[in-house]
Amino acid sequence: HPFNNYRVENELILGARMSGTLRVSMLQMTSHNTYAQNVKTLRAAAQKASDEDAEMLALPEAAGLMDRDKVHARAQITTEDADPYIAGCREVAAKHSIWVHSGSSPVKSHDGRYLNHTVLIEPTGEIVARYDKVHLFDVFLEGRKATGESARYAPGNEAVVVDSPFGPLGLSICYDLRFPHLYREYALAGSTVLFIPSAFTVPTGRAHWEILLRARAIENGAYVIAAAQVGKHADGRVTWGHSIIISPWGEVIADLGGDAEGQVTVDLPLVAVTSARQQIPNLRNARDYSFRHIKPDEIHNVTQ
Repeated sequence: HPFNNYRVENELILGARMSGTLRVSMLQMTSHNTYAQNVKTLRAAAQKASDEDAEMLALPEAAGLMDRDKVHARAQITTEDADPYIAGCREVAAKHSIWVHSGSSPVKSHDGRYLNHTVLIEPTGEIVARYDKVHLFDVFLEGRKATGESARYAPGNEAVVVDSPFGPLGLSICYDLRFPHLYREYALAGSTVLFIPSAFTVPTGRAHWEILLRARAIENGAYVIAAAQVGKHADGRVTWGHSIIISPWGEVIADLGGDAEGQVTVDLPLVAVTSARQQIPNLRNARDYSFRHIKPDEIHNVTQ
């Protein structure tokens, strides 16, 4: 990745223009395999966020629908325009004059599969950004069936940063977390907040969830907001929970635990982005370099 394209002496990279506070309400939920129940949960969460004067509501991956029954899912999943959950997100954004990060909901792809699709909605109810999960969860955990997310989902092909009153926001979903170059590019584009809505499995959540999220926050001097699924779902899946918000210095600001649904509202002072990036300016210190791989037959010919 050509970091020199971004390495300019501007205020965005340091976050020097950041002031004020983002008051965000984060939801942890146990999504159902029907839209109606999830929209009901959404509306209650938006009301609570509004009652607590939040400026933004952050929701988990698969907040719109979690249904691994292929026949049942195919009968429900539709396009963005017709998705009941996305419509609900737009409705509550306008009703409560609040920003809504939808987490994600599956929508139809052009190739017969689905897209794991997130939208960011401004307080008028208008969609201002869209992102489709780029990295699909095709993994092989010991003692478990291969996940094979790509059998049902098509990958997105575009990273998305969107300007907002709270600074540039970087969009991602779940398994994207394991690809640090994505978040570095978001930070180099000035992102103050990285959204990582998720539905982590219990084994991977226990082993890697918090440490990876803290690493992404520390590496990039940015807030991480990771709303998550929790518990046993109607379709039989079990998710890790521990929805978490992390500061640009790597401190855990909120953790909703791994037992039950919940919601928390916190204030995020944006000056913390500036502070972290000024103290450890690794975004500016990065250098381009060549790469050399010395093969066995070259070992004795290496020049010092």
